[in-house]
Parts: sequence; C-alpha cells; structure tokens
Amino acid sequence: MSIPDFRGDLAARVDAVLPQTQCGKCGYRGCRPYAEAIASGEAEINRCPPGSAEVIAELSALLDVPTKALDPEVGPPTPPQVAFIDEARCIGCTLCIQACPVDAIVGAAKLMHTIVAEACTGCELCVPPCPVDCIRIEPRGTSGAGRKAAADAARRRFEARNRRVKRAEAERVARAAAQASRSAEQKKKETIARALERARVRLAARG
Repeated sequence: MSIPDFRGDLAARVDAVLPQTQCGKCGYRGCRPYAEAIASGEAEINRCPPGSAEVIAELSALLDVPTKALDPEVGPPTPPQVAFIDEARCIGCTLCIQACPVDAIVGAAKLMHTIVAEACTGCELCVPPCPVDCIRIEPRGTSGAGRKAAADAARRRFEARNRRVKRAEAERVARAAAQASRSAEQKKKETIARALERARVRLAARG
C-alpha cells in the first residue's frame, strides 16, 4: 500500500497560489521550487515580490500561519508587468531567448526578436543579459480571474520549457557519450594497426 505524499500535495497547493512569474526573486529557481521549500518549512511565505501582500495572505490562510510583510531582502512589491523589445535596436543575439523561463520571446540568431506579450510574465530575467539595453519593462493591468488564468498558462509554459531543456541536455550528453565511444574505438583500432605494422616491419627486417 502506497503512502500519500502529503508534502508533495501541499507543495502543489502552494504552487497554485503563486503568480508563476518564475522570476527567481524569492531565491529559488521558479515558483514550484519555492512552493516545495515553503511546504517543507525551508522558506517563509513572504518572499514573492510579484505576489506581495495578496499572495502572502492566501498562503497564510492555506497554511494556517500568521501573515507578515514582504521580506525587504527580496525587494519591493512588483505589480503585473510585461517586457517589450525595441526591435530597431535588437541585434539578434538570442541571449534574452535563452533567459526567458516561459518561452515568451521569439526570434533567431542575427534576426530581430519580439516578445509575445500575452505569454510574458514580466520576470525581468531577459533584461540583464541584453548587450544593447533594448528591453524595457512596463506595467500591465491584469486582475482577478485574469491573473489566475495567466498564472496557469505560465506554469504550463514553464514546465514545457523545462522538459524541452532537460530533453536537449540528455540528447547532448548521449551524443557526447557516443562520440567518446567512437573515439575510443577508433583509438583502439589505430593502436592495433600500429602494433601490427611494427610487427610486419620486424618480420620483414628478419627476412
């Protein structure tokens, strides 16, 4: 008989409250890791700037713990926001695409990039890597059911991206292992060939 994973279930319920910006300002690599830390008692409920007082109050009620002010260590409250790329200045470096946790930026190397506003969580992670400072963050008005729907969609995109990245890394490791195996086999063949050639030369010299 299996034992229910109550901590995992609690982490899922905590994660459902979080705004899914995946910004990392809480100190964890996304909302789900932060939810798991809260569920395990490792993290406090007041480390989410995008969620701020509203999320803290919901987590307080969910976990039956006292509410508290946003931890100043994680920065000020962050209202709903969205990123925009000045396409005329974009150099197509792809660094912002690599940084986006929800695949909200489209483009290709040396070509103009653009942000899908509906998919952007306003996490700001695309701003620091941009070498030409062509990304700006602006407020967006989203409230109530709209925020919940956006959070659910962002969670799905985040999870899909993580699966893709994990799959790509596994494929890279497999290719590297196959290349190493081929290299080792080739080296073995070359060693045997050199040994045979030395033996042939010695036999020829004796004759």
